[in-house]
Amino acid sequence: MPTRVAAALFGVWMAVLGAAFWLQPAWQDPIRLAAGLATVLAVMFGMRRRRPARSAPWQLLTLAVALSAVGKTVHDVPAAVQAVPFLAPAVTWALLAVYPTLAGALLMFVRYRTGGSRDRGGLIDALTVTAGAALLSWTLVLSPQLRHADLTTAADLLSIGYPIGDLLLLAALTRLWTVADRRAPAGLVLGAGVFAMLLVDLAHSVPGLEQPLAALSAFGRLPLYAAIGLAALHSSMHALTQPAATPPADLDRKRLLLLGVASLVGPAVLLVQVGLDGRPIDLSVVAVLCGLTFLLVLARTAGIMRSQRLATARERGLREASAALVSATDDDEVAEATRRAVAQLLPDVPHRVVLAMAVAEPGEPLSAEAAAQAAQDRASGTAARLLPTREVDWAVAVRLNQYNMVLRCPLVLQDRPTGDPLVGVLHVGGPAWALVGLQRSLEVLATQVALAMERIALSEEVIRRNSETYFRTLVQNTSDVIVIVDEEDRVRYASPSARPVLGGDPVGVRLPDIIHPADRDRLHEVLAGVRFGRGPAQGLDFRALGRHDSELMLEMHVRDLRGDQTVSGLVITLRDVTERRRLERDLTHQAFHDSLTGLANRVLFADRLEHALARGTRDGTLVGVLFIDLDDFKVVNDTLGHAVGDQLLVAVAQRISGALRAEDTAARLGGDEFAALIENVQDPGAVEEAAERILAALAEPILVDGEALQAVASIGITTTPEADNADELLRQADLALYVAKGAGKNRWRRYQNHLHGAMVERLELRSALDHAVNEGHFLLQYQPIVDLNTDEAAGFEALVRWHHPARGVIAPDQFIEVAEESGLIIPMGRWVLDQALHTVAQWRRVLPRARQPYVSVNVSVRQFRQKGFVDQVRASLDYAGVPPQALMLEITETLLMRDDEDIWADLAVLQDLGVRIAIDDFGTGYSSLSYLRQRPIDVLKIDKTFIDDMVGSEQQLALVSGIVSLAQTLNLTVVAEGIEDATHRDILQRLGCPLGQGYYFSSPVGPTEALTWLTVNRAVAA
Repeated sequence: MPTRVAAALFGVWMAVLGAAFWLQPAWQDPIRLAAGLATVLAVMFGMRRRRPARSAPWQLLTLAVALSAVGKTVHDVPAAVQAVPFLAPAVTWALLAVYPTLAGALLMFVRYRTGGSRDRGGLIDALTVTAGAALLSWTLVLSPQLRHADLTTAADLLSIGYPIGDLLLLAALTRLWTVADRRAPAGLVLGAGVFAMLLVDLAHSVPGLEQPLAALSAFGRLPLYAAIGLAALHSSMHALTQPAATPPADLDRKRLLLLGVASLVGPAVLLVQVGLDGRPIDLSVVAVLCGLTFLLVLARTAGIMRSQRLATARERGLREASAALVSATDDDEVAEATRRAVAQLLPDVPHRVVLAMAVAEPGEPLSAEAAAQAAQDRASGTAARLLPTREVDWAVAVRLNQYNMVLRCPLVLQDRPTGDPLVGVLHVGGPAWALVGLQRSLEVLATQVALAMERIALSEEVIRRNSETYFRTLVQNTSDVIVIVDEEDRVRYASPSARPVLGGDPVGVRLPDIIHPADRDRLHEVLAGVRFGRGPAQGLDFRALGRHDSELMLEMHVRDLRGDQTVSGLVITLRDVTERRRLERDLTHQAFHDSLTGLANRVLFADRLEHALARGTRDGTLVGVLFIDLDDFKVVNDTLGHAVGDQLLVAVAQRISGALRAEDTAARLGGDEFAALIENVQDPGAVEEAAERILAALAEPILVDGEALQAVASIGITTTPEADNADELLRQADLALYVAKGAGKNRWRRYQNHLHGAMVERLELRSALDHAVNEGHFLLQYQPIVDLNTDEAAGFEALVRWHHPARGVIAPDQFIEVAEESGLIIPMGRWVLDQALHTVAQWRRVLPRARQPYVSVNVSVRQFRQKGFVDQVRASLDYAGVPPQALMLEITETLLMRDDEDIWADLAVLQDLGVRIAIDDFGTGYSSLSYLRQRPIDVLKIDKTFIDDMVGSEQQLALVSGIVSLAQTLNLTVVAEGIEDATHRDILQRLGCPLGQGYYFSSPVGPTEALTWLTVNRAVAA
């Protein structure tokens, strides 16, 4: 039976019973039972047909009806009550239990309608109205009855229990009516029935109201039964157990008026009592209820303020979301902005957002359920609906399955250019109580999201249309050739750029006829592969014949668009890459060859070495590696310039290449370092022969700008018997080169196992030297420079010694070379200069003015070339307080060979300052006489080798005599080094050499001993 028919029949039946109840008072008890039974059956029928989400409140209503009908019927039979002793209290409690049962059902409806939301405002409003009604009930009903009743009989208990139950029902009913969407028909009918019950109880409890409410009270509880049954049979009965579709209403005028009346009950009662009795009655009760009402009003005010703050925060969140949506450029950014906005609208509330787009796939019609839901979305606009998760689309429900309720808000825009107003649907899953309060804000957000998505769609459409025009223009003007070929490989379309690239219009010509004959077979394979579905061909190079039969290099891209009706062929893009490929070849050559000499560079040499080792492993041949380093090449750069040095490197590279076989590889590793790869030999002697050929080729002078230069090289050799991988071979060759240089240069050395230990020892020496420089583990010794005529010391040469913690005092010849290579000579030389000046300053303070010695300090080439060296010397002199005349700087002839005006200027500045400049080891270098005449030189120090040989060699004696005479002619002072005995001194004295030094006079001594030497005026042992 349809529920509408059942509701009509139930209504007619209840009307008949009501009329009989009114007309036949004697039949009221059976009529009441019949009405209760009919109501119970109606509720059960409605629950079965409508299947509400929650059945508990309807079951409580059924229980309330049964308790009321049975309890009232038994209560009206005094004989039965008196016959059974326990029946009277049971009936009394059954009648009283009706009220909490009804109140419980109503409160359950409230809970389900609000979704468990924290509607404190509605609760406070209900309590405020109840408090006012409670004051009236106390004044009019409870207080008089309590003063006269002893609460021992059932009648007295009911007279007190009914008003209290009515207050409970009033609170529950008021709370139900404050729930949003309370105008649902089932709820209105149920509320009307409960309100009718309250009026009937009021008529029986308050004297003077029997007559006005006589018509209603004549029907007893039948209006309540009828209302419950009709509510259960109404189509909206299931909505009472579901969250309301609209959020809680604000404090409107009607509710505000009701709350105002309830708040004024207390003062009104006091005024009436004072007016009637001259004094207030039950003042404490009135005060408590008035205070409670005041506190409830304060709480309501605080709730309104909280709501206002929440509304402000949501408004701010919507404004920020609007700004983010305006700046969004695609759907992903819109979705992200939407999620952030919902997160601001629901702070600290777990939720999830799903933005579903309305996309209709061609050829895939919507299901009937989806079509009905889409039609409802279009009709409802952006109105949000609260639905169970199971009722939304399955794709959305899967992502929101952790929540029972979903707030669904369609994105609808009327007058869309596409015609369909539905843009998409915004879903928010979360707790039902939070979703109810989100509806209004979400509708505003949905409108903004719809506008943003529509704006993006329109922008994309405009861009697409502009892109079509843009790409059409590009195709017409691009330098790439775009052709379409048919199944016979004949060009059906060619872009305008084909004429300048191919030298003519290729339309109608077969594509293979354009390609170079040598590449046509490969072209057929590529086109056949694309047609057979192997995918597009990308970046293939083909040679083609251009204008005047010139050869072009074309980069080809092939795509199969035969399935596209607008193309129906193979689309081939041809790009002229002739110049690019030539440039790539040049760049590749540059990447693997030295730009100056044209030899292989380090990368290509290492690659060829790896391949040579692999071949040697296969065929059992040997592989040899030669490291070649030019000796003293830096002198060429410093003296003749880098341009001459580069020409020398080119000539050396040519000679090295000429000395090797065709299958060998010559490489330049950098600077003046070369390498040679000797492969496919059977004997290590062949590698050594290659080294001999290279040295022989470099032995001949090399003419550079008309000047003959000598290229002297040292070579390190290793072969595969010594190592089996490239890194080890390179390391061994480098060690062998180091040994060759140490053996005197201009020679080759083969790697031997002990070389590794020597190299390690040198590295350890360098590390220890670095530590010594930082920690100051050096000392100075001084060797006197003696006047040969008086045997008195004119000055001292400062000689550095290394005080090694393990090896003791180390002479400079064991560590100066390492210091030069590592650059440690610069801080070491600075320390020597400062320490020597400090020592001579102490001497000059002790000695008389007539015997003030000078100190001579050796300066390395690297130290002198350091920027700011002159300023450093001047600062050291000032700090020590020593006059410049007390300092002599000794330089080597290598420094003189550098034709650098800056060096000469620095030497002139030092000489003008008063510092004397001496050439150390004169005669062993390459200095010319013009340097001695033109440059600021003060002293010549004759090397010890000349002094040693002059006793037994007339030629050496004449050479020393010539040096002394030359120095006197040039007004230079001469110091003879290495005087070992009296014969040396006598000969030099006879030749006119004024100064000398050597072990004949004194070995190098410490500063204290040197001072003693000066004060004692020690005579030379004779």
